Amino acid sequence: MMNKKMLAVPLAMAAALGLALVGCSSSTGGDAGGSGELKIDVPDIAAVSEIGDFEKELNIVSWSGFVEPEWVKPFEEETGCKVNRKIAGTSDEMVQLMRTGNYDLVSASGDASLRLIVGGDVQPLNLDLIPNFGDDIVEGMQGQVYDTLNGKSYGVPIGRGANILQYNTDVVKEAPTSWDVAWESDSPYAGKIIGYDAPIYIADAAVYLMAHNPDLGITNPYALDETQLAAAVDLLKQQNEVIGEYWSDPTAQITSFNGGDVVVGTSWEVLKRLSENPKLEGVLPEEGSTGWSDAWMLAAESEHPNCAYEWMNVTSAPEVNGQIAMNFGMAPANAAFCELNDEARKHCEDFNATDEEYFSNVWFWTTPIEQCIDGRTDVTCTNFQQWTDAWMTVKG
Repeated sequence: MMNKKMLAVPLAMAAALGLALVGCSSSTGGDAGGSGELKIDVPDIAAVSEIGDFEKELNIVSWSGFVEPEWVKPFEEETGCKVNRKIAGTSDEMVQLMRTGNYDLVSASGDASLRLIVGGDVQPLNLDLIPNFGDDIVEGMQGQVYDTLNGKSYGVPIGRGANILQYNTDVVKEAPTSWDVAWESDSPYAGKIIGYDAPIYIADAAVYLMAHNPDLGITNPYALDETQLAAAVDLLKQQNEVIGEYWSDPTAQITSFNGGDVVVGTSWEVLKRLSENPKLEGVLPEEGSTGWSDAWMLAAESEHPNCAYEWMNVTSAPEVNGQIAMNFGMAPANAAFCELNDEARKHCEDFNATDEEYFSNVWFWTTPIEQCIDGRTDVTCTNFQQWTDAWMTVKG
């Protein structure tokens, strides 16, 4: 992820998931976010039953901006747990680092979570030992399909954000309400369109197809059978003909918009704000969008579980969770932060922190797996390796 000085994006450059899968249930109720429980075979790992003595050390893999001195130093002074941070630039790197056995915690995005859970790399959590997880954690970040399996929670929410449609009002005179200006071959902004450079961007095409080609039967952009994946790839190839550039580096994306090289395309709310460009506006289009949601996950064989649990508890408190959210530029998980002061209220308003209607139109990154997480059992869905291979054909 990123902070306001050093930006590093979680790219979904993942390996394939070889999963033994059994059935699926969901309580999505039509919400884009997809709360519910994914029923799959996972290693039988017991959750911690009680907190013991602190082990004096804690090793964390995180996105840039999530583990900073402002809250690390007080935590170390209070607990005696020395925090060692390793910054990762991609979800794939996080998975690899967690599999070394050298780290206790990871700030995983949804495009890594299922790999870690099914691979036996992280353990279920005893939420009773994390009292700050309580009722103030926003509803839309609890029990999500990407970190809750078989009735067990594997993640403590940190923050979330949507992938918005950003545009330059000097060129895009009429405020767009649809993604069509970025996807259709007759877009008046051909050559000035920007897209996200990662296989997970296939889900953005799927979201567009859900609205504009309902006969495909896509009901979850991360649950694509071979026919649906092929349709998404065709749309991406169509967009490739009119796209100006792809972005993975947020700094470069801001530069491209500010320099006029691109005028419309995928962005984050925080990038619009960091650009400090009054000509740039952003919208969550009528089709909805993809997004990201991050959570702390505990290594299955953590050597410092007591320090880790205390870290998850402390960083779930409204003050600290809010610091992380403001430092990165996202909606905090703990809604109580939004009532602390005027600055907090403004931040929460800017990032739609407690607006569940807004986030109900956001499909948070979820690793594609062979089991169809939309509930279908009569077909096999495509996994992330297939998405990665398909993405290579888009860019050529």
